[in-house]
Amino acid sequence: MEKKLKVGVLGATGMVGQRFISLLENHPWYEVVTVAASPRSAGKTYEEAVGGRWKMTTPMPEAVKNLVVMNVNEVEAVAAGVDFVFSAVDMSKDEIKAIEEAYAKTETPVVSNNSAHRWTPDVPMVVPEINPEHFEVIKDQKKRLGTKRGFIAVKPNCSIQSYAPVLTAWKEFEPYEVVATTYQAISGAGKTFKDWPEMVENIIPYIGGEEEKSEQEPLRLWGKVENGQIVKASSPVITCQCIRVPVLNGHTAAVFVKFKKKVTKEELIDRMVNFKGLPQELKLPSAPSQFIQYLEEDNRPQVTMDVDFENGMGISVGRLREDTVYDYKFVGLSHNTVRGAAGGAVLCAELLTAQGYIQAK
Repeated sequence: MEKKLKVGVLGATGMVGQRFISLLENHPWYEVVTVAASPRSAGKTYEEAVGGRWKMTTPMPEAVKNLVVMNVNEVEAVAAGVDFVFSAVDMSKDEIKAIEEAYAKTETPVVSNNSAHRWTPDVPMVVPEINPEHFEVIKDQKKRLGTKRGFIAVKPNCSIQSYAPVLTAWKEFEPYEVVATTYQAISGAGKTFKDWPEMVENIIPYIGGEEEKSEQEPLRLWGKVENGQIVKASSPVITCQCIRVPVLNGHTAAVFVKFKKKVTKEELIDRMVNFKGLPQELKLPSAPSQFIQYLEEDNRPQVTMDVDFENGMGISVGRLREDTVYDYKFVGLSHNTVRGAAGGAVLCAELLTAQGYIQAK
């Protein structure tokens, strides 16, 4: 890319916004030129607005420290200086829907980490290795919005990243019933242990809204585009429990699967480790070269050893074995704020750019 595209980050001061900022430092295609947040942060430099709340383990990039935070509600002003935006705003669902559509209507593509538009029929919700063909609905969305280049694309919930790609790799064996329990890191709630001391040495067996997302969103990924909208798949049936655990980064899932077709452990491993998609073919900047790794050791994957596999963009799987009630069971691990949030959105943007949906204004 000769000239980098100008990027704005909406909700730049929150944890996912900070992850966008850190991932986009030195990005070969994109340059963060605008940061926007709530009116209380507007007018301050990014460094002042974040203050002592920088939650990344790497330092705040120098290039953003002195950017003056804009008011995210001043849509025209924010959109004027950028080619597209990443959205990580912290608002109610209805407010997020409205503000993301407002940005799209300024002819500014929006690549969102938020859940608000995940079930809007003509908004693609994409894991680039799984369902890039869903970007086709963008043309229908543009008709609805009355735009030429503005649209919204979203990525799915962080909880499904450790098992939905694995089940996709096994599609030919027709998984039809899945039980998953996810053990989710506190950064998924935008917290650190300093913010949430009651999570130290504790487990909370409830995360609002996560179980429904974990059961339903994979079906939308596997759905079909029909008449300009996405119709979700009807199988496999997934039931899920989501548990908050005292881990900073990394969602682990224990998963049980029934298949319609007979399959060996060797075949399942082969399909996982050889599973690739468009990001790998196109060698997109954030794409993991190995999307899913299989670990033979009985005590893997582990958060401390495996969460950063492929810079947090890969998925680690272990303990695949036959089950006495289901056919097979396994344990998966993904980085919830990289692959599961900001990194997944950056990869979506890269594919949208490679396919010509996002261009310089």
